[in-house]
Amino acid sequence: MAKKRALPMAAVERLVKKAGADRVSPDAILALEHLLSEIAEDIARRSVRYMKYAKRNTLQRADIEIAASE
Repeated sequence: MAKKRALPMAAVERLVKKAGADRVSPDAILALEHLLSEIAEDIARRSVRYMKYAKRNTLQRADIEIAASE
């Protein structure tokens, strides 16, 4: 069974093209998608830690902003 991607390949390709690339290889898209997914999961884990520390059940924007600023 194929692993479900956290980010669609087309969205990652648009990000790279927006950054200035005319063409993007599928391998480059997959590599960036993998890295972005890892970063997002790390930020999500830290955000949940802040939410639990504040004894809340709802993740808030501030939790994500604090976690992303580390």
